[in-house]
Amino acid sequence: MGRLVCTLATFFGTLALLPLVVSHLNYGFPYGKEKVRGVSLGGWFVIEDFITHSLFDKTNDTRVVDEWTFGQYQDKAVARASLEKHWSTFITKDDFKKIREAGLNHVRIPIGYWAFDLYPGDEFVQGQLPYLLKAVDWAREYDIKIMLVLYGAPGSQNGFINSGHTLNAPGWPQNQTNIDHTTALIKRLVAMFKDKVDVVPIIGVLNEPLGPEGTNYTLTAATKFYIDTYDKVRYPNGKESDKTNLIMMTHDGFMGVDYWAGFLQPPKYQGVILDTHIYYQMFTHEYAAMSFDQHITNACKNASILATSPLPTIIGEWTATATDCGKGLNGRYVGAMYDGTFPGSVRVGSCDGLTGDASTFSEEYKTFLGQYWEAQVQGFERGGLGWTMWNWKMEDVDEWSYQKGLEYGWIPQDPTKGRWPKICEGRW
Repeated sequence: MGRLVCTLATFFGTLALLPLVVSHLNYGFPYGKEKVRGVSLGGWFVIEDFITHSLFDKTNDTRVVDEWTFGQYQDKAVARASLEKHWSTFITKDDFKKIREAGLNHVRIPIGYWAFDLYPGDEFVQGQLPYLLKAVDWAREYDIKIMLVLYGAPGSQNGFINSGHTLNAPGWPQNQTNIDHTTALIKRLVAMFKDKVDVVPIIGVLNEPLGPEGTNYTLTAATKFYIDTYDKVRYPNGKESDKTNLIMMTHDGFMGVDYWAGFLQPPKYQGVILDTHIYYQMFTHEYAAMSFDQHITNACKNASILATSPLPTIIGEWTATATDCGKGLNGRYVGAMYDGTFPGSVRVGSCDGLTGDASTFSEEYKTFLGQYWEAQVQGFERGGLGWTMWNWKMEDVDEWSYQKGLEYGWIPQDPTKGRWPKICEGRW
C-alpha cells in the first residue's frame, strides 16, 4: 500500500486467466484449476502508519513517516523493542486459524530486504525473520499457501512508504549494487523455500517497481531484473536436473499488463505469473466521483480487462472501498484526494461516514461495500487466477479490513457464497 496515487486507471491494460499447468512442474497449489482466494498480511513486517497508527504515534516524532525513519529518529533499542512487540502480537497463529475458517487459501506476506541483510547507512531495525518462519509453520498447520513478496528492495524500487523508505525518486535502479544485493536476496529466498513449495509456492521478486513516472529507468532495470532472476528461481544450481517448482511472480509496474505481452512466455519460461493491483477507482477524480452503482459496474468489467493477459494473473491488492479517505493511506499527515485535503486535489465530497470505525457506517454504505466486494471478486475470478485482498487487519480504517468486513457483514463468511451472486449480470 502506502502512496498509491500513481496507480491511475490509464496504467491498467488488459489482463487474464491462463491456466498455470505445466506437466513437469509440481506447484504447491493447482493454479488455474482452483481459484486463489486470499488476504495480505500487510503492516506486519513492513510497517505503515496507514495500518498501525499507534506504532507511529508512540514515537512522538512527526519526522517518523515510514520504517526507515522509525529506526532513524529513535534509539535503535527502543525501536527494536517496539517492533518486537508488534511482530509478536499483530499477526499470530490464531489469525491463520481465522483466515482458514473464513474460506481463504492464501496469505500474501510483504517483507523487506532488511529482514535478511543490513547495509552501511541503513536505518532499519532487524528481527522479522523468526516470525516469518513461524508463519510458515502456522500456514502448514492450517493448509494455507504463502506468497512471499519483496516489498522493500535496497534503495527502494518506488520511493513509496510500502517499500519502507519514502523517497522523491526510486534509488534501487540508480546503483547496480542495489540490484546485485536484491538478486542475492532472491537466491537466498529460493534456497530457503525451494523444498517448502507445499507452503510457499510463490515468491514475488519485486513489488510495485515504479514504471510510469518520469524516465522509465526503474522499469528498464526491473525488466532486466525479472529476466535475470528467472534462472535464479528456476535453476538455482544452474542445472536442468535441479530445477525448482517455485513460481516467480512479477508485478506489472503500473504499466498495464498488456505491456508485458511476449515477456517471459512459455514454453521457454515456465511458472511465471503476473501481479496487478487494482485501485484505480479511488485515485482519479473521474472515478472517485462516480455513484455506487457506477463503481460496481466498473468492478464487473475487470473480468474482460483481465481476460486477455499475456500471463496468468493474480490481483494481488485491491479493497472493498472506492475512496482514499483512510487515514494515512497517502502518507502520514497527508490528506485524501476525495475530500480535497491531498495537495493539488479537487474535492469530490466529505469523507465522513466512509472511513474509520465500522460501527459508524450507514447500512447504505455497508451494502455498497458488500456489493462492491462481490462484484470485484466475480470479475477477478472470471478473468484471473484469483485474488488476495488488502488487508487482513487494520487498526482503525475498517473499510479496508477483511476482519471487520466479516464482523460487520459486508464480506461473506464463505467467499464463494455471497449475497449478490448475480450482481454482475448485464454488466460484464
